[in-house]
Amino acid sequence: MKKLIVLLAVAAMAATGCKKVLQEDLTGKVVGNDALKTQVGLESALTGAYKGLGSTWSTGFFHATATGATMGGDDITTHPGSNKQEFREFDQFQVTSGNSRTGNLYSGCYKSIQGANNVIANYKSTTGDPTTINIIAGEAYFIRAFSYYWLTRLYGSIPVLTDPNFSLDLLKIGKTPPADVYKLIESDLKQAETLLPNIKRDFGRPNAGSAKAFLADVYLTEGGWPIKDASKYALAATKAKEVIDNHNLYGFQLVDTYANLFENDPTKNGTAEDIYNITANTANGGTTEANYGWSAMPGDIGGWDDFFSELKFFNEFPAGPRKDKTFRLTYTKSDGTVLTWQQLATKHPYYGKFWIKGDVANWASSVPLVMLRYAHVLTIYAEAKARSGAPDQQAYDALNAIRTRAGLPVYSIGSLSASAFADAVVNERKWEFAGERTRWFDLVRLELVESANANKDPGDLQPIGTITKANYTFPLPTSEVLANPNLK
Repeated sequence: MKKLIVLLAVAAMAATGCKKVLQEDLTGKVVGNDALKTQVGLESALTGAYKGLGSTWSTGFFHATATGATMGGDDITTHPGSNKQEFREFDQFQVTSGNSRTGNLYSGCYKSIQGANNVIANYKSTTGDPTTINIIAGEAYFIRAFSYYWLTRLYGSIPVLTDPNFSLDLLKIGKTPPADVYKLIESDLKQAETLLPNIKRDFGRPNAGSAKAFLADVYLTEGGWPIKDASKYALAATKAKEVIDNHNLYGFQLVDTYANLFENDPTKNGTAEDIYNITANTANGGTTEANYGWSAMPGDIGGWDDFFSELKFFNEFPAGPRKDKTFRLTYTKSDGTVLTWQQLATKHPYYGKFWIKGDVANWASSVPLVMLRYAHVLTIYAEAKARSGAPDQQAYDALNAIRTRAGLPVYSIGSLSASAFADAVVNERKWEFAGERTRWFDLVRLELVESANANKDPGDLQPIGTITKANYTFPLPTSEVLANPNLK
């Protein structure tokens, strides 16, 4: 039987006995020797792979878990009390292996890898329309790369599974170092960009441009910690340029205003700026999005206080239309009382960019979760070009397009040295992607985590102990280590 058991599931089997297997939910899985020989079966396996990325309250990204995992950045924090202990572990650099939030991300990504491996191992022998089958395979390669990219950035050395067949040897598998994980990610994205069409076949799916954009981001990341391969910067610039030069072909462009970018209309399927998003649907309870709405709202008006801005970050944020949309500064209670952020129980400003259109007071929405947008690609090109030589006119144009939309003055070409220009791009990303799970990864790759957290506002949560490189990644979930001592 062609079936991959995710390592997490294997761990559960070892911990609870064979009865767990009999109770396993097979939704989204494909079973039977011939299931993947048909195009319908292959598509079903791919659907299972997507499900791992977006399953409400359990695996993947349809809850504030990924935001919590990036709270080591200087843009976002959480409630100092309440039930936010696991979020505080991230913000204060005390993440434990028992943190269920990391377990949700871990299991979600491996569930997606499970489905992707099934597709990749079988698509060449599947009967059906060759063009469609290749697209299905391209999406599977993309999903597997996306999942491993998140996993290695969060955990460092991780188990790598590419074989869809179950074996008890999985209980003895060791950890693969990041350098080798990145080789697989690169290979998968290169396969994806050749197999995927230029136009997405549906919302929430990648196209060739999506694969190129993520590959550019991967190269940029490899230029920094822990890989530190400076030759990757030129590759990042080249790949990002391919996306920029062909953005119309791929259907990507900057949205005219920041306000329109974060309209957060549940009736729409994102914007033209979305390189890749994970689609949600409240009609299907298992795919309801919970990052927008209550998660980003203060408890004073019925919100959950999951995340909001750090004070220093907010105070230093450049004024203009981007800041106006990024934050919500007044909050109306049910009795009509209007509070400023200084009057809230947490005394922090909240991210208005994550409120549902119409200020809908709910946790549930069909607003898609954007995982990469076109503005990000512009910054990749600009920074990578500067780090691999010198910024050209296109690099300045890329950075200035973002600053113009933000209502900020532009840079004239040649006004900055290469290193100063690279710093300017990183700083721009800080504001442009505030709260969007980007800042933390920038700080890690550039080894700036310590300095970014050195002088927090006294009103923010403070790091516990000294921050070291050991804090740049998280321990693997307890369930994994208990099942397999080789993962310690």
